[in-house]
Amino acid sequence: MSVLLEVTNLRVTDERDQDEIIHDVSFAVAENSCLGIVGESGSGKSMITRALLGITNPWLKSQGVAVFKSRNSELDLLREDENTMRKIRGKQIAMILQDAMSAFDPIAKIGDQMAETFVENKQLTKKQSLALAKEALGLMNIYDPKQVLKKYPHQLSGGMLQRCMIATALAMEPDLIVADEPTTALDSINQGQVVEEFKMIREKMGTALIFISHDLGVVKHLSDRLLVMKDGAAVEYGDAADIFANPQHAYTKYLIDTRMELTESFRKAMRKGDHNG
Repeated sequence: MSVLLEVTNLRVTDERDQDEIIHDVSFAVAENSCLGIVGESGSGKSMITRALLGITNPWLKSQGVAVFKSRNSELDLLREDENTMRKIRGKQIAMILQDAMSAFDPIAKIGDQMAETFVENKQLTKKQSLALAKEALGLMNIYDPKQVLKKYPHQLSGGMLQRCMIATALAMEPDLIVADEPTTALDSINQGQVVEEFKMIREKMGTALIFISHDLGVVKHLSDRLLVMKDGAAVEYGDAADIFANPQHAYTKYLIDTRMELTESFRKAMRKGDHNG
């Protein structure tokens, strides 16, 4: 598999006090693979991808090299101007956020919001965009997508909104999806459904994933490679199955021992899904 994104010596510094937040982090994401980034709150998981996408606060300075090889071009994400980055975000790299509710405008219907994204980014008509929105929800195995498109965000559950957000990202046909804690706000049943959607994305669409989470049960279910973050530094990086089976760093071992206990309800829900599937 060829490498889609290669990050070398990424550092993020707060220029107000010269405090280094991300220390010399390197990793790669191959096409149609999933990199799990794990660590506790404040470990720098989300900051890594925000730096790569150019959506950090203006006083944060990102250094290093982040080569994104996509669609016959090769770009260093840390050196592109805002105009180029705006085109990449959404189209080539899509981001799925933790809080689906805040991603949607409360006073507009879901269908109109999804369609607006497609009109803007895919140069489709409103009618074509609504048809694409319906098709995208259908791909997510959402029952009666036509009805869902007519609803306002407050009329849908967190799990359903999360799936609408994933459907919107998928329909953009990106090369890479960055999912930042997408299951944190969901109960174990909804978590299971959303994780199955991500598995389907990889199998059917061939889209690469960066999956950020402190929930190791979810990450274990999805990831090929694993990056373990602590205090802004990478303490372990490599094959996910190897790391889960034989963690080399004391912190990784601690995370696996404590966090896997916490995700037992999720694992039970996934096992139930496997038996029913």
